[in-house]
Amino acid sequence: MSRLLARTGYDREQAASGLVDAWQQVVPEHLRAASQPGLVRRGVLEVFVTHSAIVQEMGFHKRQAVTRLAELVPAEGITDIRCRLLSEPIERSESNRPSTSMWADASRLPAPAPSSPEDPSHG
Repeated sequence: MSRLLARTGYDREQAASGLVDAWQQVVPEHLRAASQPGLVRRGVLEVFVTHSAIVQEMGFHKRQAVTRLAELVPAEGITDIRCRLLSEPIERSESNRPSTSMWADASRLPAPAPSSPEDPSHG
């Protein structure tokens, strides 16, 4: 049965749903609409936020959040949180869950700084 769940991706969907639910319990209420958990890689939870000030504020809540997440979703093995700034607000569906379209649309991630071509007239 576990192989079937893994093959269909249902196990990952359930884990992601559990992480989102845990995040909503852990993060202070005023930060819930401005933050969204992403993937866990090597114990580091990537959290997407809407404003640079939220990144700083999340730093104040990081230790408590990591401790609570370790209690609520121990299978994720979360030992740290890293915030990433989004270029657009986080879209929420009716159930207040993250929109899956955000993950599929790479244009919503911050774009790298444009590089200007060298101008031969300035030399």
